[in-house]
Amino acid sequence: MLPWKTLSASLQVGVLTEGWNLAAPSTDGTDETRTFRFTVYFTAPFEAPPVVHLALTGFDLDQRDSDRLSLRTADITATGFVAEISTWRETRVYSVEFSWLALGA
Repeated sequence: MLPWKTLSASLQVGVLTEGWNLAAPSTDGTDETRTFRFTVYFTAPFEAPPVVHLALTGFDLDQRDSDRLSLRTADITATGFVAEISTWRETRVYSVEFSWLALGA
């Protein structure tokens, strides 16, 4: 039986992050979801993919339109995961802060 391992950190991504695509609404007038994917690498690998919990801790959104924001994990492996930050319609997201906690062996 292996002992439990926990890793955690807090991150901020936004307009200064390469590839950020959430600060401007779609130019073609569609209501499609816009998603930014950010890969997080663990400082030490797990034996198997851990359980990863994300918590939204801050954001900077434009006040002109309704606030729409989604944060979820994807592609969890023993060495890291992808944080997916999404918005839709006219919402402009300038930055997002989140904390993550990974639990596993």
